[in-house]
Amino acid sequence: MNKEQKKQYINEMTTQFDKTEAVIVTHYQGLTVNQLDDLRKKMREHGIKFKITNNRITKLALKKTKCKDLSNLFSGPTAVALSEDAITSAKILTKFSKENEKLKILGGIMGEDILDVSGVQNVATLPSLDEARSKIVSILRSPAENIASILLAPASKIAILALEKSKK
Repeated sequence: MNKEQKKQYINEMTTQFDKTEAVIVTHYQGLTVNQLDDLRKKMREHGIKFKITNNRITKLALKKTKCKDLSNLFSGPTAVALSEDAITSAKILTKFSKENEKLKILGGIMGEDILDVSGVQNVATLPSLDEARSKIVSILRSPAENIASILLAPASKIAILALEKSKK
């Protein structure tokens, strides 16, 4: 890289680190090109950028961002996942690292919180936003369905139920 390309890389990385909600740092040593392409494809499907970094220049970019505490993770063959949804990126990376032991999750940041490896794995166990919404809707819907089924039950079933209750 020439000097101008380095400046452009630093500016690009600085804006990406500042704009994203979640950054997860990984080591990818030993993964084949096909495995990296597969991982990138899975990430892109969810709007997540997975980028192999130049450590020395990335550390310069990190100095000016909220992610500056992650600079100690940038040594060796490093790649970062940049996304707005920390849970989805953590789930994809955790699942991929279980299938391909050569991908090592080093840590990350979610909002303002610094995460270590176990923190990223804990985030991966959380329900995604869509899953949480569906659970809330099913909880709210359940009592209404029960009341409706009771009201729609034939009168004979209600009479039988009342009779049985009076015998006790």
